[in-house]
Amino acid sequence: MRLLVTGGGGQLAEATRRLLDRAEPGAVESAILPVDEMDITRPDSIAAALDRFRPDVLLNAAAYTAVDAAETDEVPAFAVNAEGPGLLAAACLEHGIRMVQVSTDFVFDGESDRPYRPDDPTGPLSVYGRSKLEGERRCIDVLGDRALVVRTAWVYASGHRNFVATMLRLMREREEIGVVSDQVGTPTWAPTLADAILRLVSAGAGGIHHVTDSGTASWHEFAVAIEDIARARGLIESPCRVVPIRTEDYPTPARRPAFSLLDKSSTIDLLGAPTPDWRSTLERCLAEWRDPTG
Repeated sequence: MRLLVTGGGGQLAEATRRLLDRAEPGAVESAILPVDEMDITRPDSIAAALDRFRPDVLLNAAAYTAVDAAETDEVPAFAVNAEGPGLLAAACLEHGIRMVQVSTDFVFDGESDRPYRPDDPTGPLSVYGRSKLEGERRCIDVLGDRALVVRTAWVYASGHRNFVATMLRLMREREEIGVVSDQVGTPTWAPTLADAILRLVSAGAGGIHHVTDSGTASWHEFAVAIEDIARARGLIESPCRVVPIRTEDYPTPARRPAFSLLDKSSTIDLLGAPTPDWRSTLERCLAEWRDPTG
């Protein structure tokens, strides 16, 4: 299989590269391209990359992920998260390429009383969520079952700017921090997501599937676990008290879903096993932790 990955340098692209580096030689031939080599908002850049590499599968790991900034930066957010995937889908249709589009729990309104299934009604609360949902729709409208949409949530990895990195920085600087306790979801280590995507591709999956680590956490519970493991590993020197606060006490430009657990039943059926518990993957991540640079 020849795999082309956009969004080189990002969490998912880097996790995919590391996973493929350990794969059986010759099983997958891959190219992972940063934006300066493949800009998904430019048809000429897309065409040049596809002509050069001629992939069987394209994994779109490029995204506009600045959730709060998107509220006042709607045009760039939709250009990357909606129009770009649409352009990629059209190019993939022309060349007979399967496509994987990565999406988000933010396509839901957070009012469910059970984990969201792939076919549940959507209702994004933010510009970011609306842009990602439109990207899903454009891919499926163009490619049908040759498009695989993978929704995920709360992604993090070593060496990148994310919630874990922010918590570690604040825990080193302060004796106490407040973290929202009334938003519930599942933290997801980027290597879990990369592994599941590659296995779904190998299984010939199409349509919409959900991938996160297993288990449930609030942002506060996630932060408490980070503090506990980080102190045990010497990543922070002094204890930091993690205080639960409500969403209304920490207002942000973008509204977040209060409940965003994703039902992974269809994914488990295809892969034959559940994903690992989020606490175990957090342990693994912090065991190899590198602070982001720049």
